[in-house]
Amino acid sequence: MAKIRVLVIDDSASVRQSMTALLQEDPEIEVIGAAADPFAAARYIQEQVPDVITLDVEMPRMDGVTFLRKLMSQCPTPVVMCSSLVEEGSETLLQALEAGAVDVILKPRLGVADHLAEARMMIRETVKGAARARVRPRTPAARTVAPQRKLTADAVLPPPTGKAMSRTTEMVVCIGASTGGTEALREVLEALPANSPGIVVVQHMPESFTRAFANRLNGICAVDVKEAEDGDTVMRGHVLIAPGGLRHTMLERQGARYHVSVREGPLVSRHRPSVDVLFRSAARNAASNAVGIIMTGMGDDGARGLLEMKQAGARTFAQDEATSVVFGMPKEAIGRGAADKVVPLHAIARELLQATAR
Repeated sequence: MAKIRVLVIDDSASVRQSMTALLQEDPEIEVIGAAADPFAAARYIQEQVPDVITLDVEMPRMDGVTFLRKLMSQCPTPVVMCSSLVEEGSETLLQALEAGAVDVILKPRLGVADHLAEARMMIRETVKGAARARVRPRTPAARTVAPQRKLTADAVLPPPTGKAMSRTTEMVVCIGASTGGTEALREVLEALPANSPGIVVVQHMPESFTRAFANRLNGICAVDVKEAEDGDTVMRGHVLIAPGGLRHTMLERQGARYHVSVREGPLVSRHRPSVDVLFRSAARNAASNAVGIIMTGMGDDGARGLLEMKQAGARTFAQDEATSVVFGMPKEAIGRGAADKVVPLHAIARELLQATAR
């Protein structure tokens, strides 16, 4: 099988060296070049178009977002933005996703061995996911680490008991997405009216990024959108985005009301927050009062949990292949028989509202 050819673009020589070594630890990846800026990168691309580009945000002579826009208008290529992200840099990375980047990764923080190992694994997995992404033209205006055991949601929550909860007057919607999900979620949430049922979303994102993402959605959607905090109530007209980083977000029930619990825990399905954890919590605590939706993304996170939701009595949907940037997570869920219905992106909001109508 041909290796995934990656071009690394970063103005720091040490970052170029470490990223190259990190990526080439994976036998499926080959780094074909490492460029200090977009002008040097253009020379590499003229000789050989890579399968994936990792692109720093802040660089001399031309910033990463400007280069990305030019690249997507002339030579559409899967691009993963790479940044030492801080809160104030999140807006720039959101602009990069809107301009056509398929994902965002953080440069590993040195010092904590577990964090470094997790970060190295996540970077490689993200690059491999990007290689499978569908990208379309955009106009300019627009140290070897041993493989880690892949944990399931059992590491955080026990499986559902099989005893379905009684239906209440309020429904709750749980959505999971990964690669390509930021723009897909925007399309779904923008189409919802202000009185939509309460929604909890897990979108695979780095820490410090989800708050900026939620704030941007809040400014363009009729529903209220915020980054979830421990104890937040799930209520009609509100969307809670699971915070990225070190914690999982779960659905809990008190009487007829739902709230979220945000807790630390290990990587599940190689992610934190994990869609499987959210979906399992919905199966346990909402059952037939819930709707589960799995959207574009690489891997299988959410597939088991969606099946558990369906078995508990929830309505379940998966995004179709034609409209998915990466048809990994939906495909796995569909293959397990977890989805009641497979729908295109533009129809998800309509199906959600119909499934939650009383």
